[in-house]
Amino acid sequence: MRFLNFLRPLLATVAFMAAAAAAAAAAADFKDGLDYNTVNGPRPETGKKVEVLEFFMYHCPHCNALDPLLADWVKKNSDKIVFKRMHMGDDAQAKAFYTLEAMNITNLHEKLFHAIHVERNRLNTDQALLDFVVKNGVDKTKYLEAFNSFGVQTKLKRGQQVATQYKLDSVPALVIDGRYTTSPAVAGHGLTSADAAHKVMFQVVDSLVAKSLQERAGKK
Repeated sequence: MRFLNFLRPLLATVAFMAAAAAAAAAAADFKDGLDYNTVNGPRPETGKKVEVLEFFMYHCPHCNALDPLLADWVKKNSDKIVFKRMHMGDDAQAKAFYTLEAMNITNLHEKLFHAIHVERNRLNTDQALLDFVVKNGVDKTKYLEAFNSFGVQTKLKRGQQVATQYKLDSVPALVIDGRYTTSPAVAGHGLTSADAAHKVMFQVVDSLVAKSLQERAGKK
């Protein structure tokens, strides 16, 4: 019985490594410059896990369509990845995103998408966004304090700098471990169905995560 208890985690580790190797091998089926792009960013300090960074914009309908699918994918891969977001641009919605991030408020992300794309509330001014977050339980004084902080201004500028560094000019887009970028438009080139493009993109991302895990293991 003790032997079986010892063996189970070992077999699980072997199975995981085999699956990662198979996924990495599948990456050969996807082509650099076609299904994804290699960039020269630094590898994030995320330990054994791979960073997956999403660039998005709240008013982007393609970002809205991808968001629930991406959330499900992140949950399924939480043992392998560290997921982060950056809002493209320097508009009112970008500043609201970084303000809420600075306040560690995450429960309004889906609500913002829903308000803009389902309720048709444009939320494209600072005042409209202030009214929205306050209506949804955010303390007005604390929000304005964060909104006007140097830290939020820095995050806003940093988002633009990182997007430029990774040569991103559209959203949604994903950056895998600071080394690879892809998107529904890139991975789904030639496809006319959004569902098909999303499916292929996640296959590409899976292969790039596996590739990055192998690269991280090889560095040690």
